[in-house]
Amino acid sequence: MSHLNVLGTTLQTCSTDPLTGYFRDGCCRTASDDTGLHCICAVMTEEFLDFSKARGNDLTTPVPEYHFPGLKPGDHWCLCTLRWKEAFDHNCAPKVNLEATSVVALEFVDLEDLKTHAHAE
Repeated sequence: MSHLNVLGTTLQTCSTDPLTGYFRDGCCRTASDDTGLHCICAVMTEEFLDFSKARGNDLTTPVPEYHFPGLKPGDHWCLCTLRWKEAFDHNCAPKVNLEATSVVALEFVDLEDLKTHAHAE
């Protein structure tokens, strides 16, 4: 089931450049030890990156020791489900690639909310 997307079809790759995902395989799959539930394939925006940084999670600064390049607007990234929901509640949620967003996200966010933020590929 964790290899399905929110549309009920096969989970697609979110990004390989930058390489994303809890398993750093490009897919927004999760596991029981993924406390952040990195399930939503989001397209970064300046507004969201600023929001996340203000919340204590700076996604723009590279962290080489964790092979994290730092993100910029336009990058696709497997985002923590609850961070996306928090941004949604503050009207600054980034667009979402539905085909690359894990069905697990639906445990915490509504499909209709995700659909209103669908990114046209």
